[in-house]
Amino acid sequence: MNYFQPFKSDISKIKLPKKFTFPFYYKPHPIAKIAASELQEYLEHQKDFTHNFGLNSDDTSLAVGKMFGILVVKKSNGELGYITAFSGKLAENNLPKKFVPPVFNMRTEGSFFTKGEQEIDAINKKLSAIKKSKEYIVTKKIVTKAIKNITDNLTLEKEKLKLRKKDRKARKKIGDTTLQEVALINLKQQLSQESFNDQFYYKELLEYCETKIENKKAELNIFETEIDQLKKQRVAISTNLQQTLFDKYVFLNQKKESKKLLEIFNKPEIKPPAGAGECAAPKLLQHAFLNNLTPICMAEFWWGVSPNAAIRKHKNYYPACQSRCKPILSHMLKGIEMDSNLLIKNLGEHSKLKIIYEDSDILVIDKPTEFLSVPGKEIKDSVYTRIKEKYPKATGPIIVHRLDMSTSGILVLSKTKEANKILQQQFISRTVKKRYVALLNGELSDTNGTIKLPLRVDLEDRPRQLVDFKHGKNAETNWEIIDVKNGKTKVYFYPITGRTHQLRVHAAHKNGLNTPIVGDDLYGTKEKRLHLHAEFIEFYHPTTKQKMEFKIEAPF
Repeated sequence: MNYFQPFKSDISKIKLPKKFTFPFYYKPHPIAKIAASELQEYLEHQKDFTHNFGLNSDDTSLAVGKMFGILVVKKSNGELGYITAFSGKLAENNLPKKFVPPVFNMRTEGSFFTKGEQEIDAINKKLSAIKKSKEYIVTKKIVTKAIKNITDNLTLEKEKLKLRKKDRKARKKIGDTTLQEVALINLKQQLSQESFNDQFYYKELLEYCETKIENKKAELNIFETEIDQLKKQRVAISTNLQQTLFDKYVFLNQKKESKKLLEIFNKPEIKPPAGAGECAAPKLLQHAFLNNLTPICMAEFWWGVSPNAAIRKHKNYYPACQSRCKPILSHMLKGIEMDSNLLIKNLGEHSKLKIIYEDSDILVIDKPTEFLSVPGKEIKDSVYTRIKEKYPKATGPIIVHRLDMSTSGILVLSKTKEANKILQQQFISRTVKKRYVALLNGELSDTNGTIKLPLRVDLEDRPRQLVDFKHGKNAETNWEIIDVKNGKTKVYFYPITGRTHQLRVHAAHKNGLNTPIVGDDLYGTKEKRLHLHAEFIEFYHPTTKQKMEFKIEAPF
């Protein structure tokens, strides 16, 4: 099947890029945007497949947004066009005609993967039937209740023995001061015998209770053993499926050099993550190399409702993911000249640190945007390295708190270890008052409020953060509107906690303000800068104990 699609729009006046898109941080080329808009027009009107993207309020089925990708390519005869793909599968069908096929189609009828899935489904049904059966539920309740009664009775007897031991100590203490030698000896022998009897009694009782508990558990073990065996079968089938898939996924580059997944993820401690190779970018490049199409540029965008944890906005462009795609694309794009990797470029190289207050204990600076607070893996230039160079005799960590690289504004530093400890304690105890100014890319329905969304790092796509109510750390932000102009809203943020990207996520997430900060390249749309500024801070001086206040107006 021919998946090559000629442009419907006139592209004759568009100058092609000289280098291919760096997939992990990019601004879509104009011709890539045209291809994406043509694909989006198709998605709005298509009748080829059914999938609830969450854009139609009348559809009550489960809504799932998707990442789509386009790759602008050139045929050997010089004709320009594009191919399209999506990540994962659509509505249980991963082969709609419009899109290039997967690198390996695991779900062909009768395939090993389909059979494996059917076996796992059968096991899941058996497990569900056992756990929902009346016999299992009743037995579990009876056994749980019986074990609790036995344990409670044992605890009660243990408390009685403690009281009797306490009584013996009291009787001995009285005897030591009131009884004659012979009577005291007789009392001690009696107390010793009572202690021995109690210990013997408790030992016998403990053995009896443990036996009774084991007998009760045995009634439940008939079910639990079967459940455990089914789970082990499921793990074995799943592991075998995964291992077979690793061998089936083979990726090409422009030189037709092939690598399997396990060759790409070649460290023993790092296994390919789930879904590796199923994203749009590898599918697009694989099809291009198989069919002698020259890649020109690419772009990926989100279509539909945002997921609950991550932040994805309808029609927004996003880079390829780090954990699944980066190792694969590093092989597939080998030898292709790409745009610069701005992730490792020091954009703040020529920025200056403006000191707004200084004494023998502390420094307060105005940190510029796109400048690191501490050295990074690739970029060493930072507030810490410059201050350390300027004040070589400064002791302690210097950094008291941090601002994201893209955030500008007030940063408090210490010159001594003692000052650092006292200041950090103020941040830990949340006595420091902070206020940020942000410009949001939209208008809000309320004028103020509080956002409580727990956060954790996205392990598959660092440094992005996810909202996670199970494993995330508590994160709380108060906010209020300053001004609304030209469809954008300026707000104050008052962070109660200080999590990584807290304000950015709380602004952009659908359960937060659902309105990204202007210029947020991770959670919104990239512009010249992130419009987030640490405007105000209040704390107590670590030595004089005087209240200190600083304010720097936002430069936007």
